[in-house]
Formats: sequence, C-alpha cells, structure tokens
Amino acid sequence: MLVIHNSLGRTKQEFAPLRPGEVRMYVCGMTVYDYSHLGHARMLVVFDVVARYLRASGYRLTYVRNITDIDDKIIKRANENGESIQALTERVIRANEEDFAALGLLKPEHEPRATHSIPGMIRMIESLIARGHAYPAANGDVYYDVSSFQGYGRLSGKDPRELRAGARVEVDEAKDDPLDFVLWKAAKPGEPSWDSPWGRGRPGWHIECSVMSSELLGSRFDIHGGGEDLQFPHHENEIAQSEGASGVHFVNYWMHNAFVQVDKEKMSKSLGNFFTVRDILKKYDPEVVRFFILRAHYRSPLNHSDANLDDAKNALARLYTALKDTKTEATIKLDWDEAHAGRFKAAMDDDFGTPEAVAVLFELANRVNAGDKSLTPQLRALGGVLGLLQRDPESFLQGKPAGVSEEWIAAKIAEREDARKRKDYAAADRIRKELLEKGIVLEDKAGKTTWRRA
Repeated sequence: MLVIHNSLGRTKQEFAPLRPGEVRMYVCGMTVYDYSHLGHARMLVVFDVVARYLRASGYRLTYVRNITDIDDKIIKRANENGESIQALTERVIRANEEDFAALGLLKPEHEPRATHSIPGMIRMIESLIARGHAYPAANGDVYYDVSSFQGYGRLSGKDPRELRAGARVEVDEAKDDPLDFVLWKAAKPGEPSWDSPWGRGRPGWHIECSVMSSELLGSRFDIHGGGEDLQFPHHENEIAQSEGASGVHFVNYWMHNAFVQVDKEKMSKSLGNFFTVRDILKKYDPEVVRFFILRAHYRSPLNHSDANLDDAKNALARLYTALKDTKTEATIKLDWDEAHAGRFKAAMDDDFGTPEAVAVLFELANRVNAGDKSLTPQLRALGGVLGLLQRDPESFLQGKPAGVSEEWIAAKIAEREDARKRKDYAAADRIRKELLEKGIVLEDKAGKTTWRRA
C-alpha cells in the first residue's frame, strides 16, 4: 500500500485515488524568464519519479505541469534584455526542453501555458466575485478577500492573525485587508494586457494554477506538487481560490520537496549561490545529476557540492559496471515477485523512498558482480523505474555520445548553420532536434555554436 506524506496535515496517509485505478496530478512548473537551476531540477526529477512509479504500479496517470509565461519577472527581464516577452519566453522554453530531456524527464500529458488560459481565469474571478470571495478595487485591480475563506492557512500552518500583524501594504495598493492578494492587475503602459469586465489587464500569479489544473483535471483531483517554497503563499492561495470558486475540496494530497542547499544555506538567486542546470551539465553527465538528486529523500535537504556529485558519478559508474558485457534489450519485463523488487517496492511505497530503492540497486549489482548474470535484466528494469540505467554501459562509462562521432556532429552543426544563413529555420530546428535525440545539446552564444553531451 502506497503511503504519501501529505503536507495538508503533515502526516503520512494511505494513498486512495478519487477514481479507482486512475491518478490525476498537477505540479507547478517553470516561470520562463531564465534558465532552470538545480533547485528546479530537483523538483522536476522528484515528480518525474513519482509519475514513473505510479505508472509502474499500474495506475493510469494524467500528469499536468504548467508553464508560467506571463509574470512580473518575465516583463522585467524582457525589458532588461531589450527583447519582446514572446521572444524571451520561447527562447527559455526551448532551453528548458533541452535541459529536461538531458535529465531524462518524461513529458507530462499536458503542459499548459498561462497565456492560453486567460478566458478561464476571467471566468473564475467572476465566480469568486459572485460568491463574495473577491472584489474590484478602486485602482482597477481585483483582489481575493482572504477573510471570506474559512481555513486560510491550514496548508502552511500559518495563523492569519499573525500574518496580518506582520503584513505590509504597498502605497499604490487598494486592498481592504493586508492579506488580500491580487487576482487581476490593471494594465500598465508597455505591459501586455487582455480585455476583461474590469478593464484591460493581466492575471495575478496565483490564479493561473487554479484555472489550468481545474480545466485539465477537474475541480477536485488527487495530487498537487511543487517545491516547499510554494507552500505559502502560492499553494495556500490556490486552495482559497479553487475552493472559493467551486465549493468543493480542491486536492487530496499535497507534496512538497525540500530545498537544495549550498554550504547549509538555501540555494537561491538572491544569495547568488545558485547553479544553472546548463552550467552543471558542462561538467557532469545528466544521469549523474539525476542520480545525485535521487540519493536523497525528496523531503530532506539536498546538499550540493562537487564532492557529492563526484561521489554520485563514481557510485553510478559501479552500477553501470555491473551491466557491462550484457545485452541491452529494448524492452525488459520487470518481475515484481522477485525478492529485490519486493524490497524496492516497499521502499517506494513508503513515501517514494528513493534512497532505500537505490540501495536495492546496489544489492542487485553486488549479486551480478558475484556472478549471477541472470539478475542484470532486473537491475536494469528497476533502474528504469527511477529513470536510470537505460543507456549502453560502455557509452556511459566512456562518456561518449551514443552511436555518433564528433565528425558527424561537426557536419550537422555546419549543415544547421547553412540552413540558418538561408533563413530556413524549420530545417535548422529539425537538425537541432535530430542532435538532441542522439544525446547532443547545441548552445548558441556570441555567434558561435558549441555542443555538449546530454
């Protein structure tokens, strides 16, 4: 029986989906104003493994991970760069797709963009106003009335009275209460805006996830995930909006992964101690990064250092060494009745205990190295549940791109450059995709194209 630590209540609970055999899961994705960093990578890998394990356990999963493509940070960065918002967001989305593919992330069933759900956001805001949970302000904004929603703070464990005592209100805000949060922002010069019953404007950040999740999964679904930094106020506000609009319980299980730390401090851009996925992948194989993330339980801090990544690299190499000189099969049937698989399943059923599951992989590798080669398919199959050990062992151990030479890569880059000179951008994109499928990521910088192994 799978048990999940539910942030709503802060206890482990037996997992029982709302619809037998079916799971609906929503995870807050990226705000696309900059490259993803290791903190994002951790969240993405964690919920990729959750998705993989739910499917391996026999559930029919609908996985939704959104893209925030309109936001204050996006507008600010586009203005700083002197580029359009669309140019910025499309460029960052393409870069993220390359990084996500390198990390072995499976595509979710749906990846909605906030700007595609504006009509739904307007409808939800209208419903909240009609139900007495929101109000248009004199400055043209629309706010959620937190005092109208009983139970505000139950996810994060925060007392609204204490929050209100410490809250600050900006001079230009027209809130009735310091805790009230914006649902719709009145248009400002030079910013993108849409028509609404309250005049032209754009949505607040919190409303988008309530709308995109309900449009694709319904007003009530099974699992909502994200980093623990989103628990308050973002997820708290999602609950208030969604339940205020629908009148039904929003999400049954809330999951939050812990922070990445550097020298025992939270990794963040404000502290200047963050590392982009792109920078890390210049030095480390992406599967090593994935393995490094999964060696820690998702609710425990993950301590980043080159020493820890080097240790992960050596440990993963030991697993691949056990698979050397064995045939790589396209499909491998997982035997859940085998003893190691039973221990692996017990670990994952206990709140997705990847450290213990990884330990089982090493038990199998030790048996294989001791001469029991019949267990190599089981080692590879269980690794696959975590998104590991699916490559040719020689390719991983030698650090070479699978099945391609450096000369072939150089020729493809030259072919792509010719296409770009002809302004045949469709052909250039096809070549980039072809290289990515071979495990090669292109990077265009200062008029020059370089490549790295994915």
